[in-house]
This record gives sequence, structure tokens and C-alpha cells, in this order.
Amino acid sequence: MMEVEDLVKDAEDMISKAVKEMEIDIRDAAEKAWAATVRATDALVLAKTGFKPKVMSERRMKLGELILKEPRIDEARIWDRFHSRSDVLHGSCFYEGVCEPKELIKKKIVETKDYIEDVKKFI
Repeated sequence: MMEVEDLVKDAEDMISKAVKEMEIDIRDAAEKAWAATVRATDALVLAKTGFKPKVMSERRMKLGELILKEPRIDEARIWDRFHSRSDVLHGSCFYEGVCEPKELIKKKIVETKDYIEDVKKFI
């Protein structure tokens, strides 16, 4: 499925940019890492269900259904890792401008690469 591959490639490009930008603009890097998380999650949902989420409520609902149907996805903590990035990178750092402790934000950005790699295993 070409669209799934495009979403994964976009996620990989976004996280690469985020990691490069971490030392320059942590807030923008956090949002890029969040965007990479969303793209990877959308690729997973699309690959598994044929449905591409358009809004966060659809994304959460479909991801929740997936972890209930496929225990391996739940065991990889995809749900928890998705929400951790939503809260820390997107909510706290990007929206609220609270990017402290900075080392935690950097850790979550870098760990987004692992999230993408793990998602790819389920596609």
C-alpha cells in the first residue's frame, strides 16, 4: 500500500529533522517528533484497518481497537508511547512552551525513532 509507505517515509523524514533541530529549537523539534509519531501511527492504523484517521479522536479510537485486537501491539506499549509523546512533546513543550527538563524532551524526541521502528514491525 503506497500511502502507508509514504506515511512511514514522512515519519522518518520528520524525526530526522527533529533530531537535527533539537539543539537549535527544542520546541519546534518536539512538534516535529510529534508529527512523526502521528504519521507513523496513521500508517499503522491504515495498514491494519484500511482506515486513515483524519482527527485525533479517530486516531485514538482506531489505535485503541488495534491494541485490543492485537496483543503484540499492546505489548510493545504503542498506546502508552503514543500518549506520552502527545502529552510531553505536543502538549507541554509545543503548546504550553514548557520544554523542561530539556533532557527529558530530548530523550522523548530521540526515542521517537524507536517508536517508528516498532510500528514498522507491525505494518
